[in-house]
Formats: sequence, structure tokens, C-alpha cells
Amino acid sequence: MLVMLDLSAAFESVDQLILLRRQQIYGLDGTMLQWFSSYLHHRTNAECCASSTSTSSCVDCGVPQGSVLGPILFLLYTADLVNLVKFYDLNPHLYADDTQIYGFSQPDVTDQLRSRVCQCISAVGDWMSSNRLQLNN
Repeated sequence: MLVMLDLSAAFESVDQLILLRRQQIYGLDGTMLQWFSSYLHHRTNAECCASSTSTSSCVDCGVPQGSVLGPILFLLYTADLVNLVKFYDLNPHLYADDTQIYGFSQPDVTDQLRSRVCQCISAVGDWMSSNRLQLNN
């Protein structure tokens, strides 16, 4: 059984403070943590259309898309999902903002597998909400 999860505006929804705390948990500190903090903070965004440009505004959440670091930072942000999925005796596969959960069973116990998958998806949805990510149902 395979479940493919889709997130709304995943990269734009990352809470930068949570991300920096997670980086500390994984052993990044000192100069490295300061570097990531300066990379994430004080970013601005403006929209251009034809010859008009909107007023620049501060971006206080998310990770830069189109950069080499964006997917890596997102994976650090969602790394806890691996253990959550494994708790349900299922297998996770994460790549940037794409998450897949899969498991297998003998034909006579597919109902138990389906139940574990449903429980896991519910737990993942709760985890996503508590980490400011929106799972598309």
C-alpha cells in the first residue's frame, strides 16, 4: 500500500524558528547556526509585472526555493516524520516536499495494514498542523 502526501505551499510555510531549533537538535550550533539564521532572516519579496514593481515586504517564514539549500532545509524541518511513520511499522520516503508512506502485508492481513496506514496518516496530519504545514487531503 502506498500513500503519496501533498503539501500546500510547503517551502513557504516553514516556520524559521522551529527550523533553527531543529538544526540545534541535530548538532548545528555556533557559527554554522548563525550562518543559517542570517540566510533565512531579513529576506524580502516584491512582485514585478511589466514595468511595475510592488513595495518590498519582509519574508518571515519559509525557505528559499530554487536554491540548493531549500530542499535540504525542508528535509531537516520534516526529519521527525521518519520516526513517526516507522512507529506505525511503515516505511517513509522523503524527498524535498514529497512524502511517501508505504507498507506491505500478506493478503490475509491487509485490513490491519489499512488500519495502520490510516492511523499513520492521521498522526502525520496532526504533526503537519502542529508544525504549520498544510496537508492536502
